[in-house]
Amino acid sequence: MAQRTGSANLPLHYGHVPQWLADRMTRLGVVMTEAIIHHYGRDEVLRRFAHPFWFQSFGAVMGMDWHSSGMTTSVIGALKRGLAPRARELGIHVCGGRGKYSRQTPLELAAIGQRVGLDGEQLAQSSRLVAKVDSAAIQDGYALYLHSFIVTDEGKWAVIQQGMNEVTKQARRYHWLSEDLKSFVEAPHTAIEGQAQGNIINLTDHRAEKSRSGQVELLQSMSPERIVNEIILLKPQLVRATRQQQLALPHLCMPDHHEVRSADISTKRLQATLMAAAERGPKDFSELLLIPGIGARTVQALAMVAEILHGAPYRFSDPARFSLAHGGKDRHPFPVPVRVYDETIGVLKSALLKAKLGREEELNAIRRLDEQVRRLEKHVLSGPSIDEFIQHENAVSRQYGGRSVGSAARPARTDD
Repeated sequence: MAQRTGSANLPLHYGHVPQWLADRMTRLGVVMTEAIIHHYGRDEVLRRFAHPFWFQSFGAVMGMDWHSSGMTTSVIGALKRGLAPRARELGIHVCGGRGKYSRQTPLELAAIGQRVGLDGEQLAQSSRLVAKVDSAAIQDGYALYLHSFIVTDEGKWAVIQQGMNEVTKQARRYHWLSEDLKSFVEAPHTAIEGQAQGNIINLTDHRAEKSRSGQVELLQSMSPERIVNEIILLKPQLVRATRQQQLALPHLCMPDHHEVRSADISTKRLQATLMAAAERGPKDFSELLLIPGIGARTVQALAMVAEILHGAPYRFSDPARFSLAHGGKDRHPFPVPVRVYDETIGVLKSALLKAKLGREEELNAIRRLDEQVRRLEKHVLSGPSIDEFIQHENAVSRQYGGRSVGSAARPARTDD
């Protein structure tokens, strides 16, 4: 039975993703997805998307705002754009999106079903039920505005959808996974992200089974006028019962502040990453580091990407750490170092291309970065602080082609 794993608060932010970053997010998102498929298979991609902490870290390593609601829309959009041309090869399809695109999900699923031999109508029905549960069965004050359905050629799927509460200026993201799903109306979520605020009516909780069946019996046996009168009489008792049934779940609180602070990141994990990059880089990447002054920094970014590809779930409790790989579009924690970003994409693409030809050396080198980080973390004693790392990145930003929203264009390498 799928179950909730936690919750998180996402500040509601508005804005846009510049084209230069959107293009890179698409390329990085696709190559990372392909790497996960190569190592672990398509089912694992769905499990990752259904993990809210991993998804937040995934968006942060792609240079999006590390804590805001806009990450969901941007990451889903990047994946949809990038995976569509590769769908036949990779066997994974991203449908839906924000606003009008969410309403096109059933049509997209029907088309995919015809193309790969799946029951598109059944998938569309699953999509509609998921949206209905999160909009009607969970009355938490968040109006859904994004619905994305990710499905594989085998018919397995994950759903990411998001709602907003304009009063509190917050967003809540919901994650679903078809694996082991036995019921759409009893504890179906892998996670619900958002800060608990006031009374939340959650009719999908297993403790609400009597309420669900009672509502059906009520509708069958009583007129609407009598139901309204009964509710008026019972309102005080209903409020008390709802308060008693609030769920106590692990809560990931994404803060309102834009800047990345030391409290947002595990210093020990960062220092282990930097040490692993320094030790493994010269051994494993010497032939790849062709640009003086740039290559060593790329290995640091690759170490964080490697953790996204191979890390255990507990590694993603501090998503802000992964923003230190490629910065952020709003200059938090520092401008996006586009040359480093492009080198990261280039190394991953080269490694995957060679792996298809039976040469796994480069992919294995990236995996070893993640293994080395975990080994060193047990013994790390010193290293730069979070503030020192961010200050240094800001100081050398121009050297790496640093860009942010509204900044002037600077030349950058591309690999397409």
